[in-house]
Amino acid sequence: MLCKSLSFYLLGLEAFPVEVEVDLSRGLPGVTIVGLPDSSIKESRERIRSAVINSGFEFPLQKITVNLSPADLKKEGTAFDLAIALGILAGSRVIEQEQLRDIAIMGELSLDGSIKGTKGILSAVIKAKEMKLKEIFIPRENLREAGLVRDFRVVPFRHLREVIDYLRGLFTPDSSNETDPLFEEADVSEDFSEIQGQTMAKRAFEIAAAGGHNLLIIGPPGAGKTMLSQRMPSILPPLSYEEALETTKIYSVAGLLNFEKPFILQRPFRNPHFTISEAGLIGGGTIPKPGEVSLAHNGCLFLDEFPEFRRDVIEALRQPLEDGQVTITRASFTVTYPSRFLLICAMNPCKCGYLGHPSKACTCSFQEIKKYRSKLSGPIVDRMDIHLEVPPVEIRDLLYDRGAPQEGSKAIRERVVRARQLQERRYGIPGKLNAHLKPREIKKFFVFEHGAMEFIEKALERLGLSARAIHKVLKVARTIADLEDCDIIKKTHLSEALQYRVLERKVYE
Repeated sequence: MLCKSLSFYLLGLEAFPVEVEVDLSRGLPGVTIVGLPDSSIKESRERIRSAVINSGFEFPLQKITVNLSPADLKKEGTAFDLAIALGILAGSRVIEQEQLRDIAIMGELSLDGSIKGTKGILSAVIKAKEMKLKEIFIPRENLREAGLVRDFRVVPFRHLREVIDYLRGLFTPDSSNETDPLFEEADVSEDFSEIQGQTMAKRAFEIAAAGGHNLLIIGPPGAGKTMLSQRMPSILPPLSYEEALETTKIYSVAGLLNFEKPFILQRPFRNPHFTISEAGLIGGGTIPKPGEVSLAHNGCLFLDEFPEFRRDVIEALRQPLEDGQVTITRASFTVTYPSRFLLICAMNPCKCGYLGHPSKACTCSFQEIKKYRSKLSGPIVDRMDIHLEVPPVEIRDLLYDRGAPQEGSKAIRERVVRARQLQERRYGIPGKLNAHLKPREIKKFFVFEHGAMEFIEKALERLGLSARAIHKVLKVARTIADLEDCDIIKKTHLSEALQYRVLERKVYE
């Protein structure tokens, strides 16, 4: 007897339907799974057999053939266990085939019949809703994650026996979430009020947050580069529903969600070590997985000790910085991951870290300084909107309370939110920021005060910046004007924006 059920496999961030066909026929008893399954799917034969028996049902002593269609794409993971088990039980008349119609099924089975959580549930629920299915069966562990999808019936189960009883009308699962995930408070433990001094650095971080600009920070050890960067999420606006859904989907596919943290409420802050590989940063693998640039989507990617990263890893950042997405191509398929993030790179001025320090002497030779800086190519430096030099913190700032208390993240965030709302109204696209503008859009939307263009022309000729760097200056100036709620870009805005490119000549020439 042939029975069919529906499940999903993941390719990139998207879930694609898989028809699970189960045929029970005469022949030598055994289970054969076809349709390009990986080893984890092939091993499901033993899990399913034990789960069915330990749930109180008889496992059919027949030749069982399972086909995962479409059969031309390789499939991985354990999420097909429950769909295969229900197909076998439908074939042995424990349940009726009609009961599986218009239902999606996801879940891994334990040997005792309990249903364990699996990755990619959020993508599967979104796809099931798009396909207008009646409902989807999922593990109880994944219920809070699936709760991000509204207006669709999600049925959670803890055990295979519960599924059968539900299909027989003997069990009513509890599908209520303890709380609405979007109303839970995100934990923001870091605050800018903890940073003493560094007024110019705080200003640069506020501008970067308001316009989505990338930051390159240069300073000696202990100047506060890491401390400043770790507090960037505290001044970014809260995630919108759409952003939370998209970010959680990435983490779900990557298998980084758990029962305690089933959804992403705060903008991500990723801080990979400089020994990371290109695949780890950008994404990849035989079956591609999202890398750090995608895990930082809608948030921040912090690369400390930037020149210590491998040259090929640094250069691989070019595409995601320009396009806001990463495309990974394999022989039989291509996947695209979103990667719209705010990049913060921190580095020392030289190998020892004390070049230009007011009290400590640099021990590096000219060749060592040149080699250290040469790790960063011109195209990468060009893609950094703001270059910031962070001086050493004065001892008095650390030990004594010198006047008014430091401004906290809440006040900065309010200004950032207002500036971003102004940009969204100007461009008419939710989430569109100044840093995302194309050259033609700069000409369309930017208005300068009288004499500002002549001023910027003379300044740029003196600095000798590239075309991309010039556009960066104009975008940063637009953000500075937005923070002041000013419709036109003034000379003062351009002058401040130019401060964040002077370092390019000072350090790299």
